[in-house]
Amino acid sequence: MRATLMYGAGDVRVENVPDPTIQQPTDALVRVLRSCVCGSDLWPYGSLPATEDGQRMGHEFLGVIEETGTDVSGLRRGDLVVAPFVWADNTCDFCREGLHTSCRHGGVWGRDGVDGGQGEAVRVPQAQGTLVKLPVAEDSALLPSLLSLSDVFCTGHHSAVTAGVTPRTTVTVVGDGAVGLSAVLAAKRLGAERIILMGRHEDRTDLGRDFGATDVVAERGEEGIARVRELTGGDGTHTVLECVGTRPALEMGLGVVRAGGTISRVGAPQYDEVPLGFPEFIKNITLTGGVAPARAYIEELLPEVLEGRIEPGRVFDRTVSLEDIPDGYRAMADREALKVLVQP
Repeated sequence: MRATLMYGAGDVRVENVPDPTIQQPTDALVRVLRSCVCGSDLWPYGSLPATEDGQRMGHEFLGVIEETGTDVSGLRRGDLVVAPFVWADNTCDFCREGLHTSCRHGGVWGRDGVDGGQGEAVRVPQAQGTLVKLPVAEDSALLPSLLSLSDVFCTGHHSAVTAGVTPRTTVTVVGDGAVGLSAVLAAKRLGAERIILMGRHEDRTDLGRDFGATDVVAERGEEGIARVRELTGGDGTHTVLECVGTRPALEMGLGVVRAGGTISRVGAPQYDEVPLGFPEFIKNITLTGGVAPARAYIEELLPEVLEGRIEPGRVFDRTVSLEDIPDGYRAMADREALKVLVQP
């Protein structure tokens, strides 16, 4: 089959790889209908050291089950399913606590002999606990929004949930990428009436307004902090959803959060130290967030996607074939595309 590999920074190739097969009785084989490029894929795209073997790519996909192992129940050939961006058994103590990203028997796509999502098919370990059945047809117009439940919308939702967003809290979202826009949508869904989106790409912030942002702040750094403070009477907002992953983004979050407030960071951090000193201590600032346990959220969010009450799939603004995925990476890295949908 054809699949995507990254051989180093800027070096993405689509090559022939072995067809996946059932290796464990808990496996399933899924034919991929839709996958995508994640913003987190751009970090290795910009910095991965050159390698001879290549790294399998992709952790967001939905597709059709072609075969199941003997221990898999509740799923069968022909079922349309979505896969969260880590696989998990959904039964261990961490999974029962809603922390599937720490599953004792789980793992990540594209590593340790497991296929990546950016390919024609995937062997899914722990299939019964990982996959969620979707009650729509293969050609449903809802597929982009359903695919967003694999990662990006659940990540935005995780940011809003861990920050404690409610109708009584004001919100600042740092970042107008797909996760940031998903965070705006998630905050609106949780009832927030004041949502300030910090971003400077007009086409993206326009979508952010559609998703529920009440204000847009294009300035960055100290100017951006001052503008948010101005909009909030000098106080800042109760919650900050940091959806970028850089230290300057976190520092802006610290600059705009209200005393006693909470910052949730869900952007994959590209820094080793967090600037939490005495000023943050004296203001009783809480820092939370982390990698989103998407599997814990999918069943809660799925009905609203199916009913059309939310449309997180609007973050996809370009579609490419699997063979053209290198150009999809380039388009996202060059800010020509917000989030690229892949249709094998």
